[in-house]
Amino acid sequence: MTSPYPLAGITVIDLSQIYNGPYATFLCAQAGAEVIKVEPKGGEHLRRRGVVGGAALPFAMLNANKRSVSLDLKNPQGRDLLIEMVRRADVLVENFAPGVTERLGLGVAAMHALNPRLVYAQSSGYGQDGLYRDYPAMDLTVQAMSGVMGITGFADREPVKAGPALCDFFAGVHLYGGIVTALYDRERTGRGRTVEVAMLDAVYASLSSQLGMCFGQGWQEAGRTGNRHGGLAESPYNVYPASDGHIAIICVGEQHWKNLLDAMGRADLHDDPRFASLTTRVAHMDVVDDLVSGFTREYNKQDLFALLMKHRVPCAPVRTLMEVVNDPHLHQRGMLQWIDHPELGRIVVQASPIRFDGAAPLPHEPSRALGADNESVLGGWLGLSRDEVGRLAKDGVI
Repeated sequence: MTSPYPLAGITVIDLSQIYNGPYATFLCAQAGAEVIKVEPKGGEHLRRRGVVGGAALPFAMLNANKRSVSLDLKNPQGRDLLIEMVRRADVLVENFAPGVTERLGLGVAAMHALNPRLVYAQSSGYGQDGLYRDYPAMDLTVQAMSGVMGITGFADREPVKAGPALCDFFAGVHLYGGIVTALYDRERTGRGRTVEVAMLDAVYASLSSQLGMCFGQGWQEAGRTGNRHGGLAESPYNVYPASDGHIAIICVGEQHWKNLLDAMGRADLHDDPRFASLTTRVAHMDVVDDLVSGFTREYNKQDLFALLMKHRVPCAPVRTLMEVVNDPHLHQRGMLQWIDHPELGRIVVQASPIRFDGAAPLPHEPSRALGADNESVLGGWLGLSRDEVGRLAKDGVI
């Protein structure tokens, strides 16, 4: 019987770490692939980061539904074991600095010589070539280099990083897309290929609004706009005060603006020339924001949200992380669920945002202890005897 999961039967060897690669392989696992996470004997960086406060949660979030193998790739025996895995695998994923896998004897050319059908997926901060190839890359540094940090914050303050790890996860989503595209191509050609995603490349398109303003000003720098539209091309478009927090409001079309005036009880402003069109509202942006703020601060954010929803004004209360963690919509859809993790206790975890019709979300299998599947993978899959696996442990290979 055909599996409803589109990547069922695909085996992924996951050498990746932190956020970027592990999110791509998490999406693979959620699509039905068998993902074998191969870590150094001390665990990958994100697992080791778990000794600090709640930093163990991200590892659990990104490494569910994967098997765990610990392997010393600097040991020739460890490298040989990985090579045996690659012979049987469909995909290899890594996000080491450029050149690392080549130095380990596990580079693209060597792996494709072993397995011509292999999809070799790699991600780095700045790419496998180019002027910045060898620059150290973390989400923070790529936010700085990409312009994300330069356009975030208020004009009279220092640049601010975006709260989420945007560059890591943008790259991870693109890497997943590259993997499944290459698998599709393999169905037609019979051969695997290399897929590469640079974090710097992955975020550029998200600068569109600000780039539009640069272009409109004759390719001059665009300043930071705070919570206003990045291209200063919408009004109202801002975060406005409520009595107990804030609410985000945007009026994309003329009807939205008319609806907002009705919600505010300001039908008298329908014919005001300052607000007659998007162009005039943008020209009077400060007046618009003062007008809307004077209205919103009289309500708490939930009552205000209900009122604006009644009038079909695009808006949303600015929520805290704990409000999002406990969001009934996300839990009802199965995107979030509370589980009892064997190491961490009660935690909330996410599913894949990608839905496949006819396939229910996979049952959540908590992230595994380091090396928990050494015996089943090396013995059951690669065919080593129990004595051979024991010897590998004794020799410090696993």
